[in-house]
Amino acid sequence: MIRNYLKIAWRNLARNKAFTIINILGLALGLACSLLILLWVQDERSVDGFHANGQHLYQVYERTYSDGKVEADYFTQGLLAEELKRVIPEIQYASAREWAMPATFAVGDKVHKMPGTAASSDFFKMFEYPLLEGTFETALSTPSGIAISRKMAELFFGSPEKAIGKSIRYENRSNLTVSAVFENLPAHSSQQFDFLTPWSDYVKENAWTRHWGNRDPVTFVQLRADRNGAPMDPAKVEAKIQDFIYRYTPKITGHRVELALQSYPEKYLHSTFKNGQLDGGRIEYVRLFSLVAVFILLIACINFMNLATARSQKRAKEVGVRKVVGAVRGALMGQFLSEALLLTGFAIVVAVGLVAVLLPAFNSLTGKQLTLPFAEPVFWLSLLGLLGLTGLVAGSYPALFLSSLNPNRVLKGTLRFSGGATVLRKGLVVFQFSLSMILIVGMIVMYRQMAYFQTKNLGFDRENLLYIPLEGELTNKYDLFKEQASTKEGIVSISRMEESPTGLGHHINDVGWTGKDPNLITSFSNTAVGYDFVKTLDLRLLAGRDFSEAYGTDTVNFIINETALKKIGYEQPIGQPLSWGNRQGTIVGVLKDFHFNSMRQNIEPLIIRLRQKPLWGNILVRTEAGKTQEALASLERIWQELNPNVPFAYQFSDQEYTRLYRSEQVVSTLSNYFAFLAIFISCLGLFGLAAFTAEQRTKEIGVRKVLGASIPSIVRLLSTQFLKPIAIAFCLASPVAWYVMKHWLQGFAYRVEVEGWMLGAAGLLTVSIALLTVSYQAIKAALMNPVKSLRSE
Repeated sequence: MIRNYLKIAWRNLARNKAFTIINILGLALGLACSLLILLWVQDERSVDGFHANGQHLYQVYERTYSDGKVEADYFTQGLLAEELKRVIPEIQYASAREWAMPATFAVGDKVHKMPGTAASSDFFKMFEYPLLEGTFETALSTPSGIAISRKMAELFFGSPEKAIGKSIRYENRSNLTVSAVFENLPAHSSQQFDFLTPWSDYVKENAWTRHWGNRDPVTFVQLRADRNGAPMDPAKVEAKIQDFIYRYTPKITGHRVELALQSYPEKYLHSTFKNGQLDGGRIEYVRLFSLVAVFILLIACINFMNLATARSQKRAKEVGVRKVVGAVRGALMGQFLSEALLLTGFAIVVAVGLVAVLLPAFNSLTGKQLTLPFAEPVFWLSLLGLLGLTGLVAGSYPALFLSSLNPNRVLKGTLRFSGGATVLRKGLVVFQFSLSMILIVGMIVMYRQMAYFQTKNLGFDRENLLYIPLEGELTNKYDLFKEQASTKEGIVSISRMEESPTGLGHHINDVGWTGKDPNLITSFSNTAVGYDFVKTLDLRLLAGRDFSEAYGTDTVNFIINETALKKIGYEQPIGQPLSWGNRQGTIVGVLKDFHFNSMRQNIEPLIIRLRQKPLWGNILVRTEAGKTQEALASLERIWQELNPNVPFAYQFSDQEYTRLYRSEQVVSTLSNYFAFLAIFISCLGLFGLAAFTAEQRTKEIGVRKVLGASIPSIVRLLSTQFLKPIAIAFCLASPVAWYVMKHWLQGFAYRVEVEGWMLGAAGLLTVSIALLTVSYQAIKAALMNPVKSLRSE
């Protein structure tokens, strides 16, 4: 029987090639979109899921109650990991880790820049990064040692075996010995690095890590298993460490710091805080696109329903004859479902082909390394499930509808469709276009927000600003580099900075001033800079001056921003005392607030000090407009003279700023594609409904033409009736789109607003595209010979 169903289904599909092609195209596009999103969602959910100890791994974060606010972040004290392991018996391992930064390495004439950081000796015991050479105990505990990846070992030494015990030059200032080689990190790891140095060495070079008032590294812990091998209850451990900081620092009224734990495998998708609590993150995009995949697939299925009912007049007599000769309704439903499944099968084949073609571009856009997992049985089971689900959903309404037709009415030629059936079909169109409008509004709002980021005045000039990493010999020869480069054509000003102007992450609490409430602790962002900093960034001074070599006391003085001044409360700040730990100085300048982090965050209090002998950071170079290439050529020549063992590297300020919003840009671009795809597939459905309507009103159109109706009037008659469902879709979609995008924008401290014109533009665009789609069928029907129309049966 099934074979018979499929044979008849094939004949029907082959007989109606245009109908078949449109249906396959609509379903294939919907299925391809769903498959791409499914692959992306699976990849997102698999990040950090490969660690064997994953159920025992946690990341520590701090929750701060101060100034009537509750805030939280992952910055912790450099001493925290070691003390947690020593004091809390439930913690088996603990590791501090700094943020990954690129560094230059050299072995002989081989010089390469590799990303990496410093970590505690327990790091490899906690995370599933297999060691190819060396041991867990010595990998990060050997002084002046370094653990490198297979990639780095092969690059410098030829193989992991040859690398172990060899010396490698680090930043052209020290020699490190390879103590371990680890396997290249998988793409599903949120941590990405090619080398790790011992935390003990990092602490020796950074005295601030030994003070509980400074926060910057992140801290990981691994809890012990209970007697049955089950994971330890993290809530109980969290309760024990909540006030852990106050073992080492005194409590202050009005200010409290709590430690909390987050499951490490969950951190990648859940990393956003709101009012001190975890509240979303990348998981929002996973949920959003999962919903988009379902919606687009539904839109494609609705198209099938509409196109199938549009052809119902041609299939009605077939149903009538089958019923007269004894076909039962169940058999007819099986026949129509078989057609839907067969057509869906073809669509899936086309969809897989489309995905294979689109994956390279999709990977380039999303930064992923997705592939079609043909070798995995789960993939084929998923396709089979998608085939069955899509075929049943798409074919259910046509099967139920066509199998219910009355054979007497059908064979007498008096078939008319009930008002309920018409309402259902138009309701499906309303649903389609509602979803399309929501996606279009999302596309417009995201585009506006991205444009806002790019055009907003950050408080400093991003144009013609270069960042050059301060590394190698330049840490000692910076002053000479600046002196020589400042005389070259196209270079306006040069300074330096420990971080970059849009990436300040270090926080301190030990800032003091005259009249400060002893119970008040305020977190300050901070950085160290060189002379001409204000001039090079083109910052605006509200009071005072930049650091200057003319003032010898500037080595202990400070520049603060507007927000910091509000916290401190000085009415006349210039010359007023300010302290940072043991450093006692005065305020010499107040900067107008500028954005030094993502616009997801409010501008924080900022304190800036002068550092004469930098160990690391960036050289900031302001070039003259139109002469950037000449300036770069001069900078490279000077670099090669003063720092020949390190390759010259630079980046533009705009490039780094753009990276802050990589996720949002990807989402915005994908939304554009999905919105276009949704409206295109929806219009295929509208095309089907228009064809159905024209088919139903063939004789009416013939009579109107015989009575003198013009072609434009008939086109208007058939076209304008479709404005009603689209108008309803606009009314339904507008509040939903407004709410969804309003919620999305709440994640940014600085944002655009959802304005009425955005909703109106989405509606106008949808109406225009819909009318163009409908007009084809309307004009075709209006041009039909009335004689043929009146003779049609």
